[in-house]
Amino acid sequence: MTVVPTPPTTAAPAVASAAASKHPPRRGLYTPEERRRRDETRWTLVQGVLAPVQFLVMAVSVVLVLRYLRTGDGLAAAHISIVIKTLVLFTIMVTGAIWEKVVFGQYLFHESFFWEDVVSFGVIALHTAYLVGLAQAWSPRSLMVLALVAYAAYTINAVQFLLKLRAARREEQASRVATLPVMAGGHS
Repeated sequence: MTVVPTPPTTAAPAVASAAASKHPPRRGLYTPEERRRRDETRWTLVQGVLAPVQFLVMAVSVVLVLRYLRTGDGLAAAHISIVIKTLVLFTIMVTGAIWEKVVFGQYLFHESFFWEDVVSFGVIALHTAYLVGLAQAWSPRSLMVLALVAYAAYTINAVQFLLKLRAARREEQASRVATLPVMAGGHS
């Protein structure tokens, strides 16, 4: 039996090139269509309200946790504040996933917010570990330290999002400037 080699075709590179042109490399955080969806969805407002609420809840909780660690007083208040912070975190994560689905077409881990979502899951794991420890009656001091570690991770995650939002604003401003008409003329 003789095998006759077939000449290479150019169809494979052409198909790959066509596929690449369907999804050009992303330039910036949002495409114009994603920006439009972001601006039109109510979930953007929900995120905009929940984010500072979560930060405020955390700030109050940090004070209560540190008070307990310093004085031994206020354990119940510290626990309640951490549970409330955890519930707000879960709420913002669920609504954030919905927001991401509306804006980007997938619930989580879109390339624009991939690392923020990864760190968010670490933050959720730490908060969930606190709830497990509370249910299993771990020592109060261990739970308070765990809460502070969770809050530190949350703060890192919040900074990630703030930097991302700042970059998006700069990107949008640059886009607006680039589309302004060029003024002709000058002084004579």
